[in-house]
Amino acid sequence: MSNRTFTMIKPDATQNGHTGGILAMINEAGFRIVAMKTTQLSAEKAGEFYAVHKERPFYGELVAFMSRGPITAAILEKSNAVEDFRKLIGATNPAQADEGTIRKKYATSIGENAVHGSDSDENAAVEGAFFFSKLEQF
Repeated sequence: MSNRTFTMIKPDATQNGHTGGILAMINEAGFRIVAMKTTQLSAEKAGEFYAVHKERPFYGELVAFMSRGPITAAILEKSNAVEDFRKLIGATNPAQADEGTIRKKYATSIGENAVHGSDSDENAAVEGAFFFSKLEQF
């Protein structure tokens, strides 16, 4: 069990003006932001980040979506961070997400689901390091 996880507010939520609302939900849930930046992924960088999905049929669409506009990347800290954040974001399909979750409130579809959250402590470390050097984490 780790005390850190990684998240990205995806282009759909950014373009729809939901960054502030999502960050407020993160803060209200007791997470501390230890690193954060807004950036735009190139198709190459989005492909690198999602390389684990390279052989899946949705990979090209995912890369195009994630590189279409700005994202906000952040490393979050809290006891049991990965599991607690997965609960906060809700199911990938917003129609199946619980009330009070980020995806229930802000996602519009399975593909445009507002936010990414690491699924394991190991992936949280790898994903956080993709965006942030040790000097950028507080």
